[in-house]
Amino acid sequence: MSSSAATGRGTGARSARTRLEQWAARFESPMTTYYLLLGVVGLLVGIGLVMVLSASMIVSLRENDSSFTIFLKQFVFAVAGGLALWWASRRSVAFWKRFALPAVLASIVLLGLVLTPLGFGFQGNRNWIGVGSLSIQPSEIAKIGLVLGGALVLERKQALLGSIKHALIPFVLPGALVIVGLVMLGHDLGTAMVIVAIVVGMLFAAGVPLRWFGAGLGVLAVLGYAALTLGNSRMERINVWLNPEQCAPGTELFYGICRQSVHGRYALADGGWLGVGLGASREKWGWLSEPYNDFIFAIIGEELGLLGTLAILLLFASFALAGLRLVTRTDDYFVRLATAGICTWVLIQAIINIGAVIGMLPVIGVPLPFVSSGGSSLVTSMLAVGILLSFARAEPGCSEMIAAKPSRARALLARFPSRRTSTR
Repeated sequence: MSSSAATGRGTGARSARTRLEQWAARFESPMTTYYLLLGVVGLLVGIGLVMVLSASMIVSLRENDSSFTIFLKQFVFAVAGGLALWWASRRSVAFWKRFALPAVLASIVLLGLVLTPLGFGFQGNRNWIGVGSLSIQPSEIAKIGLVLGGALVLERKQALLGSIKHALIPFVLPGALVIVGLVMLGHDLGTAMVIVAIVVGMLFAAGVPLRWFGAGLGVLAVLGYAALTLGNSRMERINVWLNPEQCAPGTELFYGICRQSVHGRYALADGGWLGVGLGASREKWGWLSEPYNDFIFAIIGEELGLLGTLAILLLFASFALAGLRLVTRTDDYFVRLATAGICTWVLIQAIINIGAVIGMLPVIGVPLPFVSSGGSSLVTSMLAVGILLSFARAEPGCSEMIAAKPSRARALLARFPSRRTSTR
């Protein structure tokens, strides 16, 4: 080997190492979490709007004589969610601490209104309230109240979390159990499961001793079984999930309770690697129930193929990475717990939705965050992301670098290398 060739290879290796170091330095920038969250959620909402348009055109045309009715509603909610995200991202951590307990109380009041004449049901779940043409789903708002209120209470009890009395009673009994109970009175098992997951995720992030989780899981198992037995359709869904041979073509269940899950898997199978093409889904022509809502992931798989579904999974994995980065870079206990709660909410809900579509979980009925059609879910989810963005902006140097020109931002970056957030 000639000395010039060796020198060239050495120079190339150093150049590659330098580029890697530059990318690593950019990843350590105070702005990384902020822009990663903003980019991931923007892509998910954008993909969601496109797929809602594609998946809902047939239903909209049949019911409203226009192919764009459902899409336009979702677009309006996306704009409202964007405004909520922008407003929330400009608030301070201190504001969210002051807002926490009023949010819990407002959530409980709204959930109580569901049981009054203002409340109404949809597909067997009574989880909406409406005044005139305006309707909202209070259980979605309750998730934000639970996250903020739980984080505040656990922060105040931080030194006493080794005691079951202080770790669970102030947080779980007065707040979470009331919220879960009101949700279950409306027969919304899917949302109740997400709320319970939020509680578990926040208690785990708070450092509650693991021995309490064993006892808690036993209680949850008993309560979960009782909730399942309250509705015949829930037990039927569990039964067909455990015994999929009952859904064989030609059987009575194939055309009944199995229809949605079976055609969801048909859609994924038809999509293959690259999909049948955007807008070319066959399952949305009346075969698949809720193609633009709970089963939109199946339409994504059919039209965009395996690569499209993997892109969605990658975006949710990136969301988890942004949340983990925010948790590990902050010294504020409230920020850490609220971030854990919001990330648990979004990721568990995504897992339940996708798991039901691919057959790994029974069909429960929760939307895919940021993607499925649904105004209350989209607006509150984007509001929650706005809260995360406000936490990310609290990282030293982040706000200054976002407002600065590029040359000024590079100078600020040198002043804030890998610093952790302190908002106390």
